[in-house]
Amino acid sequence: MKMAKKLVLAAVVLPLTLGTASAFAFGGKDHKKGGHGECGGFDRGIMRQLDLTDAQKDQLKEMRESGKQQMKANFKENFETRQAEMQAHHAKVQALVLADNFDEAAASDLAKSMVEQQTERKVKMLEKQHQMLSVLTPEQKAKFTELQQERAGKCADKMQKRFADK
Repeated sequence: MKMAKKLVLAAVVLPLTLGTASAFAFGGKDHKKGGHGECGGFDRGIMRQLDLTDAQKDQLKEMRESGKQQMKANFKENFETRQAEMQAHHAKVQALVLADNFDEAAASDLAKSMVEQQTERKVKMLEKQHQMLSVLTPEQKAKFTELQQERAGKCADKMQKRFADK
């Protein structure tokens, strides 16, 4: 498939995917969170299995609370700006896909900006995870790694069974 077709397809599929993300985030009809907890994401259940001290629990709770407050403040503070940016982005996507001739350079620029935003969010998420895991002792970090690998193995088996049945 040509690059231009791939970019058009990505420009059309991305808004649809983002639009349905809320349905998956809610978990569908069985109310299970999609992509978090059991198979993916930062599992707080593993943290519970690490025999944390009360001081560590307090530190982690404090980190979560401060992050929550910071997120709420940031949301309220930048709501109008973020809303305007989202509308401008949507207008760019619509102009691109509805144009008589496809502008590959504009599509490429739009895709690059989307990747940059996603990268920034991922870096912030990894930074928060690093802060939380820095509270652990070396023994707890080793156990955390072991539990994570065990869970990854179970998830791989589960996915293999799911696709083998179809």
